[in-house]
Amino acid sequence: MRIALGIEYDGTDFLGWQRLSHGPTVQGAVEEALSYVADHPVAVTCAGRTDAGVHARCQVVHFDSDAARTERGWMLGTNSRLPSTVAVRWAARVDADFHARYAALGRRYRYSILNRAARPALDARYVAWERQPLDAEAMQRASAALIGENDFSAFRTIACQARTPFRNVHSIRIARIDDRVVIDIAANAFLHHMVRNIVGSLLPVGRGEQAESWIAELLAGRERRLAGPTASASGLCFVSPVYPSRHGLPAEVCPP
Repeated sequence: MRIALGIEYDGTDFLGWQRLSHGPTVQGAVEEALSYVADHPVAVTCAGRTDAGVHARCQVVHFDSDAARTERGWMLGTNSRLPSTVAVRWAARVDADFHARYAALGRRYRYSILNRAARPALDARYVAWERQPLDAEAMQRASAALIGENDFSAFRTIACQARTPFRNVHSIRIARIDDRVVIDIAANAFLHHMVRNIVGSLLPVGRGEQAESWIAELLAGRERRLAGPTASASGLCFVSPVYPSRHGLPAEVCPP
């Protein structure tokens, strides 16, 4: 039997999603909890790995088990064994051919910037901080160059192991909400550090240090060393993957 889970987590205290031998990871915590509930070792496959300090609103994983548990039992039992910063939101039985990574049509991220003179306290774990005023409209106009299928080498970390630098960005929406600038980006898939590197290059545009045309120039030049620095992990949240409706998952990941 194959089960899919929707998981949210605060990534601040983890070394990322992927299981490691030398420190705490989200995958390690989830697999340990599931193995206890299933009463056998469980390995999960996720929709998209996240880096150290990056959060998730609805990461999706799948695993196989013959343990006799209800969907509610998987959710509640696993949550009883997880740290307070990780929670299973839902569990659903899926067909044997469902694959959390390969079945996804796209992924969605949100980057949140607190844009005010005073540093954050209550939200420090979940936002990046920019003290200089940002022009969100200029950032939105500049980001238009990134829409569509492009070579994103300029926004790819040197450690990226993807076979190709081409990705298809479906949408980017940048808006100011009171003292926050929120960047929503959706694509078929993302390169390592791609969202954080895009944000790091949009910030100089928002501060007026670079022209709006700079983003298009970076994209065309394909030189990572010329682009902006990698933005802080704290502001980044993996919102969710998107799947075809035939899989019957909750609407947040499987819109009608």
